[in-house]
Amino acid sequence: MDGPLDGTKFIQKHKPDLIQALMGDTEFLLQHCHARGILSNNEYNNIKDINIRSKQVRDILDYVIHKDNKHALSFLKLLKTQDMQETFPELQFLQKLQINKRKTPHNTETTAKRRHEVLENDVLQEQLSIIKPRMVSEKEMMKVAGYIGNSWRQVGIMALGMNTTTLQQIEEDNKLHKERVFAMLRKWSICERDQATAARLYSLLTQEDNGVDPRNINFLMENN
Repeated sequence: MDGPLDGTKFIQKHKPDLIQALMGDTEFLLQHCHARGILSNNEYNNIKDINIRSKQVRDILDYVIHKDNKHALSFLKLLKTQDMQETFPELQFLQKLQINKRKTPHNTETTAKRRHEVLENDVLQEQLSIIKPRMVSEKEMMKVAGYIGNSWRQVGIMALGMNTTTLQQIEEDNKLHKERVFAMLRKWSICERDQATAARLYSLLTQEDNGVDPRNINFLMENN
């Protein structure tokens, strides 16, 4: 191996195997990820509310993949611990994984080439971040919530594709109207994951019969 393990790529490559291996006790996995700081409080709460084990594991892996390599390596180290290996026997394939293994560059030419590759990758990522539609923020969703009136359930069903059971639960969990609408939008963004862009939310909400004035939520189209 020419350098430190790219934990993010490793997890992404073995994602189907990891989902299959970790489905046995998702609560055990979730608690350990939260305790080690691999998952934030918000991420922990989001996953805890999911009832399907495979989706819980999928979301844990996706959260880790979208973080930096440090979090990915911490997650892999967790999976190699004795407790995890005993709870999830199918993780045995990780035992031979050398997480901290490094190889010293042979000369300055190799080092310079590596730095050049890293620089090129940084430039590419910056260009992609400019091209890629931005995700809708919680601040924007709270602002949007102020422009959705009493027909919010209809908006949830017709525009966001949510079911009545989910909307009823949101209504029971939140007392204020704006908080209910925000919770609905946030649930949508979690379910949509990488598709929860500001531009897409604008497009869905401004369709006919949804009762949302496009002029009120034009801010969603800024910087897109």
